[in-house]
Amino acid sequence: MLGFLLNNKEVQEVEYMAKKEMEELLLDLTDPRIDDVVKKAMEEKYQIIFGIYRRFASPKECAKYIRTPQDRRMKQ
Repeated sequence: MLGFLLNNKEVQEVEYMAKKEMEELLLDLTDPRIDDVVKKAMEEKYQIIFGIYRRFASPKECAKYIRTPQDRRMKQ
């Protein structure tokens, strides 16, 4: 496990970058032209980024980005 200190501005930037990446991945996961194998890799990446985001954002903000198994089936 690694640790590092961030000031408030840096925390906001990490939060912003994670949100933008997750939004882009969610959009791409709905694209029917993308192969299922690629979507699986994208879903794994989403889960990693969400884990990072969860460390910085409030539970209320995190709730907006939680993906359920039903979400995964519907959008693929």
